Amino acid sequence: MSFDENESSPPLEVPKEALSEEALRGIIESFIQREGTDYGREEIAFETKCNQIKKQIDKGDVKIVFDPDTETVGLMNTRDWQRRQKS
Repeated sequence: MSFDENESSPPLEVPKEALSEEALRGIIESFIQREGTDYGREEIAFETKCNQIKKQIDKGDVKIVFDPDTETVGLMNTRDWQRRQKS
């Protein structure tokens, strides 16, 4: 069995229960800072953004995803996650 460096590993879903509250908070904060999310005309407080994303994770609208190729964790909406699983 040979290892092909060009072959990528599929991302893995991380159950929120597998993370401490601090780790989950760190992932959410990192996502907000990286994405530079735009919420329209009115600026939304950072804490409000964190709470909104946490609720989306709790409802299952957003998945926590680990990418083994880059060894990073990020967030992905469920629709995109399902599409990615089919490809």
